[in-house]
Amino acid sequence: MSTLYLCHPASLDHDTPPGHPERADRIRVIERALEDERFAALVREQAPLADLAVAGLAHPENYVAAIAAAAPDEGLVALDSDTVMSRGSLEAARRALGAAVRAVDEVMEGRVANAFAAMRPPGHHAERERAMGFCLFNTAAVAARHARKHHGAARVALVDWDVHHGNGSQDIFWDDRNVLYASTHEMPLYPGTGAASERGEHDTIVNVPLHAGDDGDTFREAFAHGVLPRLDAFRPDLIVISAGFDAHWRDPLANLKLTEADFAWATRELMEIADRRCGGRVVSLLEGGYDLIGLSKSVAAHVETLMGH
Repeated sequence: MSTLYLCHPASLDHDTPPGHPERADRIRVIERALEDERFAALVREQAPLADLAVAGLAHPENYVAAIAAAAPDEGLVALDSDTVMSRGSLEAARRALGAAVRAVDEVMEGRVANAFAAMRPPGHHAERERAMGFCLFNTAAVAARHARKHHGAARVALVDWDVHHGNGSQDIFWDDRNVLYASTHEMPLYPGTGAASERGEHDTIVNVPLHAGDDGDTFREAFAHGVLPRLDAFRPDLIVISAGFDAHWRDPLANLKLTEADFAWATRELMEIADRRCGGRVVSLLEGGYDLIGLSKSVAAHVETLMGH
């Protein structure tokens, strides 16, 4: 069984201001890294263009319409202090949704073992009715809901190791007993949510905060004791990863000290639970990661692990 890799040139057309950390070069370095011969066996597909209605799996219709209407014909429109839209942003966001849905379809229908989508803008800060943190639509949340609605998944686990807490995913799944949201993240740090006491209406929110300066050993211990047992006990039918790589020691937006080996380890641990609980079904979606060297090395380690090497 193979690993599916989804991307699309439209990801490059979501423009951000000069100096903005969430930039098109993030995708370019990932593409270059995955051109290495180690990745020759990847199944490579272009992300399809999702209908905007797909975003309705995680967001109300009026919010989706407002984001669509905000897209400018030229220049940039600021949605908040760090989240912008350009002429190409709406297609990029729709392709990101399309990649998430396509990845779930291919994995749930058994045509590939697992999938990784390298798309932007990212998604995990997008709340039900609020764009923020570089994010417009919550693609990981859409992936989880799509698996439930269209593939009969009784339970989906969303595991988020981005260094910033996925407040949007927590908001969307706060009262959803059928989705487990588990996050490791640095605290205190943007967006200020993610305390261990935030557990959701049905105890399906699992927050495992880390602290500035924590290294890979601390991360692994927290992940092994705080996330993996809860994930295993939940017995998911699919694991979705919000794969942010900004906990890497090189990243400029945070203060954790992970290496690419730590991301590979976490990937293996999730794959082992997926093998035991849900036929190995894993869908991984790119979130953060803003140092280009750290990002490219971490993605390579993550994808190589998904491929089973």
